[in-house]
Amino acid sequence: MVTEEIVIEALREVYDPELHYNIYDLGLVYEIGTKDGDVHILMTLTTPACPIGPMITEQIEETIGLMPGVKNVDVEFTFDPPWTPEHMSDEARADLGLD
Repeated sequence: MVTEEIVIEALREVYDPELHYNIYDLGLVYEIGTKDGDVHILMTLTTPACPIGPMITEQIEETIGLMPGVKNVDVEFTFDPPWTPEHMSDEARADLGLD
């Protein structure tokens, strides 16, 4: 069975190539939904003009799609609310020197 916790661990393997940190602890993932093998991820990027959206989507689809029990992966982007460093985990802020 696919759970939110399992998806979170997988998302920690997907890295933002500009910040070299995983997208989950960067606070880019706003919501995760799992139901009957379908995974929906609502997320943002650091800026609306960020060019890495397609690459991140591909990485997420590949990483989550390989998990047992996953049938479909849907990645949806939103910029409401806009991302700020406050969305990051305490550990990510410390690792990136923002604390």
